[in-house]
Amino acid sequence: MSLRAKTNELKRRMSEAFEGGGEKATEKQKASGKLTARERILALLDPDTFHEYDLFVKHAGQDFDMDKKYLPGDGVITGTGTITGWPVCIYAQDFTVAGGSLGYMHAKKICKIMDHAMKMKVPLIGINDSGGARIQEGVNSLAGYGEIFFRNTIASGVIPQISVILGPCAGGAVYSPALTDFVFVVDKISKMFITGPEVIKTVLGEEISMEELGGAKVHAEITGNAHFFAESELDCFDQIKELVSYIPWSNEKKAEPFAAKAPKTRQYKIDSIFPTDPLQSYDVRDIIRAISDDSAFFEVHMNWARNIVIGFGRLDGQSIGFVANQPMVLAGVLDVDSSDKAARFIRFCDAFNIPLVTLVDLPGYLPGIDQEHAGVIRHGAKILYAYSEATVPKMTVILRKAYGGGYIAMCSNHLRADFVFAWPTAEIAVMGPEGAANIIFRNEINASDNPDQTRKRLIEEYRQKFANPYVAAAYGYVDAVISPSETRDLLIHSLRLAENKEDSRPKKKHGIPPF
Repeated sequence: MSLRAKTNELKRRMSEAFEGGGEKATEKQKASGKLTARERILALLDPDTFHEYDLFVKHAGQDFDMDKKYLPGDGVITGTGTITGWPVCIYAQDFTVAGGSLGYMHAKKICKIMDHAMKMKVPLIGINDSGGARIQEGVNSLAGYGEIFFRNTIASGVIPQISVILGPCAGGAVYSPALTDFVFVVDKISKMFITGPEVIKTVLGEEISMEELGGAKVHAEITGNAHFFAESELDCFDQIKELVSYIPWSNEKKAEPFAAKAPKTRQYKIDSIFPTDPLQSYDVRDIIRAISDDSAFFEVHMNWARNIVIGFGRLDGQSIGFVANQPMVLAGVLDVDSSDKAARFIRFCDAFNIPLVTLVDLPGYLPGIDQEHAGVIRHGAKILYAYSEATVPKMTVILRKAYGGGYIAMCSNHLRADFVFAWPTAEIAVMGPEGAANIIFRNEINASDNPDQTRKRLIEEYRQKFANPYVAAAYGYVDAVISPSETRDLLIHSLRLAENKEDSRPKKKHGIPPF
């Protein structure tokens, strides 16, 4: 056979494989508002950069007439490419081929591209759209999931791992996204659950739809399993592209710097954003935008545990992880979910050499029976652990309230913040003036002829003496009391000073976080 004939045979085989599950299956995929696996990869990656591997892999099933079936690529597409010039490894399950079900060779292809990402030290992106384990292949399917989970765990903290849920992701399959760094979901398309509605109805007699059980909004707003929510697949891909611009290729690098840009101070003037009334709420995201380059802020977990805000911005062109209490929601208190949310983000930033800026304004941890029974002690300890463990540059700005355990937890000097600044409006104390005065001066208030007037006077005395930044500054727990307008310049100066920071921890196999 001539070279031309052999080349034509290659083209024929490639064309056959590119058809996936065939015309009818593709039409069904499109009718449900979904792109095909190959279209997704090409839409996400830079034009003409996708290089596919293992196109001609065949499935290993022999039973239940599987030996007679042809499954192109065994239902998953794998390869490499770039996103805005940054290299990535990627795989996408193809629902048009056997429902994207995971068999032995399907899993082997995924594991191979995961190993490739680890060797090359580049991010891994997995697009999930699968009916689950391929029952016909029995325990080999379960083994495949186990191999993937193991690699997710070993890769954690070494390369960024991104999961994109663009269809069903059920049963054991959900644990791979749960082990990765960021999970993206799309409204009306993404479905994640361990047991589906039919099983729940059979076992518990409860009826619920797939959307109500594990739809995109459920995971973005209630469970916290999803970090980013999008209205469409293309919007989702834009979010991924933006995320990749803020993070490094691996833990051996820093995120690529950008040209520094001043904030849009006409829109985000820090002095006018921050209220003079200590009881008035405000949106802390506006404070972040008043500080960050070009007033850009890429928020993570926007719709879950909204009493704390996390996300990426830049200072002087460098990627920064922002953690901030949100006074607009529950006065910015720490609770079970917000502690989990912040702690995980802090650990990601620390693993990938992204400095942390913490903005503090909270009355402490949320009290109540529900929180205590939900394990707020254990969950609340996670944020303490994460900040204490982190060795990246850590800069803290206390804006207003910093009471009790909340003051300690939000990257205080005692958890080894490198720089702690406080605005003149900061109140650093064991508790708020009202509560403190009621305890300290209880007898004096009760014995007074006018308890209400005495209480007001003593509260104000306490506020003047303790509810300010100067007592903490006197002990060196605050490095500098600054005006709000100085914040950005001081943070940039601190960041430059900490460029070559070295901070060691005792040698150990690993710590034991309060999981």
